Amino acid sequence: MNIKKQKTGGVKASRKGGKSDDNKKSRTKRMKKDAMIQAVIDLFRNDSKSVYNYKQVSKLLDIEAQVQKLQILEILCSLSEDKMLVEVDTGRFRYNSLGTIAIGTFQRRSNGHNTFVPDDGSATLRVAERNALHAMNGDRVRVQVFAHRRGAEPEAEVLEVVETKDRTYVGTLQIRHDYAFLVTEDKTLANDIFLLKDSLRGGKNGDKAVVKIIEWPENAKNPIGEVVDILGAAGENNAEMHAILAEFGLPYVYPEEVEHAADRIPEEINAAEIARREDFRDVTTFTIDPKDAKDFDDALSFRAAANGRWEIGVHIADVTHYVKPGDIIDREGYERATSVYLVDRTIPMLPERLSNKLCSLRQDEEKLCFSVVFELDDAAEIHASRIVRTAIRSNRRFTYEEAQEIIETGKGDYNVELLKINDLAKQLRDRRFADGAIDFDRYEVKFDIDDKGKPLRVYFKEAKESNHLVEEFMLLANRAVAEAIGKTPKGRSKKTFVYRIHEQPDQEKMQNFVEFVSRLGYKLNAKANKGELIKNINSLLDKSKGKPEQNLIETLAIRSMQKAKYSTHNVGHFGLAFPFYTHFTSPIRRYPDMMVHRLLERYLDGGRSVKADDYEEYCDHCSSMEQIAANAERASIKYKQVEFMKDKIGQVYDGVISGVTEWGLYVELNENKCEGLVPVRDLNDDYYEFDEKNYCLRGQRHKHVYRLGDPLTVKVAQANLQRKQLDFAPA
Repeated sequence: MNIKKQKTGGVKASRKGGKSDDNKKSRTKRMKKDAMIQAVIDLFRNDSKSVYNYKQVSKLLDIEAQVQKLQILEILCSLSEDKMLVEVDTGRFRYNSLGTIAIGTFQRRSNGHNTFVPDDGSATLRVAERNALHAMNGDRVRVQVFAHRRGAEPEAEVLEVVETKDRTYVGTLQIRHDYAFLVTEDKTLANDIFLLKDSLRGGKNGDKAVVKIIEWPENAKNPIGEVVDILGAAGENNAEMHAILAEFGLPYVYPEEVEHAADRIPEEINAAEIARREDFRDVTTFTIDPKDAKDFDDALSFRAAANGRWEIGVHIADVTHYVKPGDIIDREGYERATSVYLVDRTIPMLPERLSNKLCSLRQDEEKLCFSVVFELDDAAEIHASRIVRTAIRSNRRFTYEEAQEIIETGKGDYNVELLKINDLAKQLRDRRFADGAIDFDRYEVKFDIDDKGKPLRVYFKEAKESNHLVEEFMLLANRAVAEAIGKTPKGRSKKTFVYRIHEQPDQEKMQNFVEFVSRLGYKLNAKANKGELIKNINSLLDKSKGKPEQNLIETLAIRSMQKAKYSTHNVGHFGLAFPFYTHFTSPIRRYPDMMVHRLLERYLDGGRSVKADDYEEYCDHCSSMEQIAANAERASIKYKQVEFMKDKIGQVYDGVISGVTEWGLYVELNENKCEGLVPVRDLNDDYYEFDEKNYCLRGQRHKHVYRLGDPLTVKVAQANLQRKQLDFAPA
């Protein structure tokens, strides 16, 4: 097979004809009115300067039957009324090419429903594949907006690709005798990518590969690409995890030159550096982290203060002492913006020498920190706080499980300190919810995996008191830092800062949520003021705890919320009910925290405000990368769930309907929270229609309803690792 064989003829009208009379007659018989309208539109769009009457149009479209010629005349008049055509004189028409020229983003979809999103925020426009100019998903394009036909979606045609997005795709190699394809499940690309045999970089049939599109000839069905990297055999754990990262445009290897730069950083901390810091090395200090953690970026210190109070230090790794603005490590960290946590591995934002060694607050090692130190009484009231650079030495590295056992039994290392800090944390937590924070307390899906990455067990990790203890003091430190810079005294101008903001819920989404929970017997007033709304949501979450619909209600409540993000424009944090909030406590794994550390140092030293526009751009980048990393994490969980279920075909499980779409029901299994699709075609006892407003599929004849949140027993029908999808059938 060669490229030429893949070419397909377009639907452009040709003045030369070249078809037999039989073909003309068969085409005339076949052409329905909708097709005829589209053919007329295509004719005028492709030859926008020519003027035609209905006879000329009929001839160009090979239409001979008189009744269809009259239909052509009717179509021309109708399109003229819609301002799509201009009647230049009686019975003669020309394309109305005075449409708007716009710049924006092209969104390609594998189902052909391509769209154009204008930069000016106006409504999106449909772009038919024939008018797409082979633009790829995410490309910036210049389009001509077509005159709008009544009753039809507004359309546009791509005139120019102004800026190309990264055109790399991940898939599986299919190699034939003298050519190859990359078969991809990418939702933005309908066509496999054609590859020349000499561009395979040693890849074998069935290998996972990263391919870059280098060309898409005008009349070719398939784009042409070249292999960028071979990830390994499909199904092999490393290859699949790297494929997930590559699919989301995330790096799966660390650049050697950045690693070498980290290796050159001295490990020793000189006495002069410690002398200019507050010395906490002799104060009881410990870390509490997951058992598999290596990057310890926060520690807590504890000692008695004056007047029967307690001094709690929240000590955060001083990453910016080692990573300087604009150096090679900083540039790499900014591009990544976050560490990525897949099921079986961490892809660090910073080189491992920094994240796991130099900056990590490891037991019995002297470390440099940026700290917030609080003075609290027994009622957890804060009497004083200070933000200082410190030197510490952690006395003990606790896992969450070890800390939890001490909290529950009262026995173990540093039990007095842990129990007191936990008592203070519980009071802080109770007060936070009383002040209006939303009580989302969801589980995490975790896997036990063997040394080859195969999932052996799925379990759920729920937050306990040891988790809450750490969380409360991290929240306290983040809020204190945001307030220190954000609360501006009278007569002083505001300084640009990086905030973590969470806007109030979208009214329409919240109303839909209210209507849904009302059908489950819960009441919620979406139009209540902010304080009342939060109280109502907390009451709802509390009432649903322990009930079958708990997870569903929490999931839908989260979906009705806005996404938290980074911004220099502080609007507060709705979910936490904090007017000022930032991210300060995880600089090893989040770049915004590094920005906060640098700004904090600058302003505490009396420095001028930085440019807001620059930092807003940095915030947008970090918010975007955070979302991409979260999507990759979810994809790795989905892959492992499908892998876990692939040897359970035919087994029956109880579940709950977790999603309803026009193509079927998504069901989450109670036992392991794996989610799969029951295709609507398998609901063969009736013809089901999708009721979007009521989150259900409704049978036309028997009126049976499948509703979001309903219990459903299903059988595992298929486990497709390529698509990361489980298919269920009603049991």
